[in-house]
Amino acid sequence: MKRVLLTGMSGTGKSTLIAELAERGYKSVDLDEPGWSEYNTAGDWAWREDRVEELLNVEDSEILFVSGCSESQIRFYPLFDHVILLSAPAEILVERLMTRTTNQYGKRPEELADVLHYLETVEPLLRRTASHEIDANAPLGAVLAAVLSVVQPSK
Repeated sequence: MKRVLLTGMSGTGKSTLIAELAERGYKSVDLDEPGWSEYNTAGDWAWREDRVEELLNVEDSEILFVSGCSESQIRFYPLFDHVILLSAPAEILVERLMTRTTNQYGKRPEELADVLHYLETVEPLLRRTASHEIDANAPLGAVLAAVLSVVQPSK
């Protein structure tokens, strides 16, 4: 079984992409959803590591796609075949955060400031540890095709 992490800043389209993969029949889990993540004692939204570890240890599909971004994700890198960073320019992230209707995170000024700070400080760390980077500024179909070409290069 191949395990693929789709990661990146808020607004890169991780949730949209994971939903599209699920719609196409792939086993897909959005780790930013409640039940997979929760607020930790520091007040940060963090993966429930016990649940993530259990998920990654199950072999019940050809490919498992998970999406999310958490400080603890590097702990799980050895379990992934691919870590794909979705990236987009700051102005695109701001536009998406301000206009999305599926998630309220990033609309408050302090949250938006956090996202822009993470873009400068966290994204470079993700870039160094990712196996691939995909421009998430492209249309959804192009991003999906790029992801699938990484995971299934012969298809």
